[in-house]
Amino acid sequence: MTTAQIKKLLHESIENIDDKELLLELKKIAESKYRISAEPKLHKLQEERIGMAKMQIKEGNSLSNDQANNKIDKWLSE
Repeated sequence: MTTAQIKKLLHESIENIDDKELLLELKKIAESKYRISAEPKLHKLQEERIGMAKMQIKEGNSLSNDQANNKIDKWLSE
């Protein structure tokens, strides 16, 4: 069984569990292996892409949400 399959089964199982104590125990197990940090850890490529995006914005090479939506609407109507 792959990791993805196990995750899917766990998600489905958790959705169907109504026992609060069991859910709290599962939460403790998960927290012992994975802690959410304030800052996400990014890979080098992700950091580079964020830097490139910030530079594009600084240089005015960006669109507002409305502008992007208008372009998409125009493209979809073609």
